[in-house]
Amino acid sequence: MKVIQLHNNNIQLINKAAKHNREAQHVLYETHAPKMLSICRYYIKDLQHAENVMLNGFLKAFTNLKNFKDEGSFEGWLRKIMVREAISFLRQQKTIEFSVEDVEIVHQQDNTIESDIEVDEIQRHIDALPEGYKMVFVMYAIEGYKHQEIATVLNITEGTSKSQLFKAKQVLQHKINTLNKRHNETSEMGR
Repeated sequence: MKVIQLHNNNIQLINKAAKHNREAQHVLYETHAPKMLSICRYYIKDLQHAENVMLNGFLKAFTNLKNFKDEGSFEGWLRKIMVREAISFLRQQKTIEFSVEDVEIVHQQDNTIESDIEVDEIQRHIDALPEGYKMVFVMYAIEGYKHQEIATVLNITEGTSKSQLFKAKQVLQHKINTLNKRHNETSEMGR
């Protein structure tokens, strides 16, 4: 059995795609499109808009492949492009608003949310958040950005990033607690 070196094959594929090889670009697209669409979808409610943002992100990625340095993962590099494209789209739509009221952030005991709620339901609640809350929440909780990075990308202060995250968590926790309560009441009635 022959062992295939995936890393070298991936680099060769990226190098071919950087030289405008359509087949290599197609393989990269097919490999990464589902994950990149889900990233765009975290930020953008409408699936068609999210797909357009993803396509623009791939166009930007293929145009700038020569700038990809093999210092991190290709997927991580592509992810950053998608996040920035989604944010750019939302800025163009003028849907981003950040609450500027000061919030005293108290020490949170536990950030885990226990729930029997389906992932689609949670995504609907994330979608329902105000855009500022949603963007910071997704960047921090899902993408793993630090508050300083979020502040730089969104052109806000670290304090604003922290307060937006705090408020988003409060809203989501309240909605999930309400749903869990309804679920428990329904389960008890069925007994």
